[in-house]
Amino acid sequence: MKIALFATCIVDAMYPRVAKATVDILERLGHEVVFPPGQACCSQMHVNSGYLDDALPVVRNHVKTFTQADYDVAVAPSGSCVASIGHQQPMVARTAGDEGLARDAEEVAGRTYELAQLLTDVLGVTDAAAQLDSWFPHTVTYHPSCHGMRLLRLGDRQKDLVRSVSGLQYRELPYADECCGFGGTFSMKNAEVSGAMAEEKIEHVLASGADLVTGGDASCLMHIGGAMSRRGIVTSTGKPVRTLHFAEILASTRENPLEVDGPVELSIPGDRPGCGSLCGDADVPTATEETIR
Repeated sequence: MKIALFATCIVDAMYPRVAKATVDILERLGHEVVFPPGQACCSQMHVNSGYLDDALPVVRNHVKTFTQADYDVAVAPSGSCVASIGHQQPMVARTAGDEGLARDAEEVAGRTYELAQLLTDVLGVTDAAAQLDSWFPHTVTYHPSCHGMRLLRLGDRQKDLVRSVSGLQYRELPYADECCGFGGTFSMKNAEVSGAMAEEKIEHVLASGADLVTGGDASCLMHIGGAMSRRGIVTSTGKPVRTLHFAEILASTRENPLEVDGPVELSIPGDRPGCGSLCGDADVPTATEETIR
């Protein structure tokens, strides 16, 4: 199968390792992964802020890029962006009176999947250890992001894949269905409320006893991880409690393990601010690569 990768803004710019892990997983299953050039934002932050006119050219770009590309299905390691493609892009087009764009947006959305959704529903992966050789000997808890849980209705797809990884010790997160407080622009417009929600989430993480928090949206993990870093949250062994996208856990194997150490850091190349590895020069070391080997 030919699978198109939609990297999303935050993954491309700040967590390119998540995109690399996604490609590694799919290629391990024998699929061809392509990267449609010209892709950019999905328009989620524009729509959520009420700027529908500004969102329209962003939607046009996304639909054009993925309509012209040659692929069977598309995948994104982000529940919120996939939800935006399906729930917002056709609405933006229809609000602007462009029914043709709305239909094209629906066609693109109809074959765009969140990573766990693609793995489970399309590719039949239910046991990461047996089917992906995934191995990650760490204690992990899982935070389900709001859009994946409520709009995509992913259920336990992400969690079940994580729990099936060899060597992983899973710890249930108390009140897991409560929002972490990020909410995109919500965290900037309502910083105090957002921070209080993050504090509650941190208390639940600590109650789980896990050393790592995983999930399917880099933005939520960034919010939780940043709050834990500011508070200096550490494990029983004195190491920082980290956040990690579930794609990186699935990509980890005995032969090529992902060893977690050091503080929470973004994977932005040091000499190329704001540019993820998908911009090119894949050999340029990233900040995360210096602490996760």
